[in-house]
Amino acid sequence: MACVRRIIAGVSDSPRCLPALRCAADLAHAHDGVLFPVHAWVPSARSLAAHEYPSAELRQAWEDAAWQRLWHALDAAFGGPQPGLQVQPVVVPGNPGRILVRAASRADDLLVIGAGRRDAGRRRRGGTVSRYCLAYAGCPVIAVPPPALQPAGSSARAGFRRSPGRGQTTHP
Repeated sequence: MACVRRIIAGVSDSPRCLPALRCAADLAHAHDGVLFPVHAWVPSARSLAAHEYPSAELRQAWEDAAWQRLWHALDAAFGGPQPGLQVQPVVVPGNPGRILVRAASRADDLLVIGAGRRDAGRRRRGGTVSRYCLAYAGCPVIAVPPPALQPAGSSARAGFRRSPGRGQTTHP
């Protein structure tokens, strides 16, 4: 990877993005590049259905929430500012795959994404952000798999369930 200057990292509200974000930071350090953590967001269908023409205040509230998700992911990945790492965070409304491909559009870019989970249901509903980026990006793409300790199809809470009617969490 010669002459990489910008490392664009996809950021979501899933813990699966954290290994990719850490990998992107390592690459930015190694190449003396700038890390661009990008969080693309789309309001939920329920929010959009309730507000056919959202006001400027509501759009601002959605964007503020997106910034909070981005800062939370950065804190979870790094625990604070990293010495020597240049970071320029970006929040953009829109389809995450398209936004990431558009953001990583220069010859000296490198796009780092989480590989996500492999479930047939998601593929039937239109694929994944990682597949879109791998298919359409005009720069090199690194897809970072989920950590080995958390299999792709599991959740951090997979071993717990709610007790009926009590609202308490129990272990099976």
